[in-house]
Amino acid sequence: MVRMPEDLTTRWHHTLVAAREGATAPDPAPYAENLLARWAEPQRRYHTTAHLTAVLDHIDTLAGHAADPAAVRLAAWFHDAVYRPDRSENEARSAQLAGRALTEAGVSAARTDEVVRLVELTVSHDPQSGDSNGEVLCDADLAVLAGSSAAYAAYAAAVRAEYSFVPDEAFRAGRAAVLRQLLGLPELFRTPHGQAEWEEPARRNLATELALLTV
Repeated sequence: MVRMPEDLTTRWHHTLVAAREGATAPDPAPYAENLLARWAEPQRRYHTTAHLTAVLDHIDTLAGHAADPAAVRLAAWFHDAVYRPDRSENEARSAQLAGRALTEAGVSAARTDEVVRLVELTVSHDPQSGDSNGEVLCDADLAVLAGSSAAYAAYAAAVRAEYSFVPDEAFRAGRAAVLRQLLGLPELFRTPHGQAEWEEPARRNLATELALLTV
């Protein structure tokens, strides 16, 4: 059995209990065990429990912007729960897992559907205007782009490690395309906090990485 960090175990318990809105339902602990075992799989280098913790911390910062913070927090737990770097259907499979698990765990159908929608939204990170839940989740997930130079370099190295099976030339071309797509967006962040605090450093980091890849 995977030994769970107590802070994440406690956070899961509080999130699930709040999402149930007082309904009687199964013990939250086995769900945390399953999820955290997934987040600790050996193929992961960036999409680890450290990433999960960071996203949850950023959601705490942005929670006042969300219409349903409990749904956003649940979506964070599930958004990379299924992750294989050599596959393209990770988000869809993660959303399916969320739908099954949350229904069984006693979360209402409406909130479960919202969590599923949010997990699927992380394919594009492009919420519609007025989608405050989507804005919070996507901003929290992308906040890593706004880290210090050293933190961003560690993030980029971890991404490369996850794709170690891809030859250098192919990885550089693919990663450069992703960076250009991000830099071409009118806004990387949609919440007021994200726009004020993360937009500029994120664009600077992305441009720096792109320049290094295309030298």
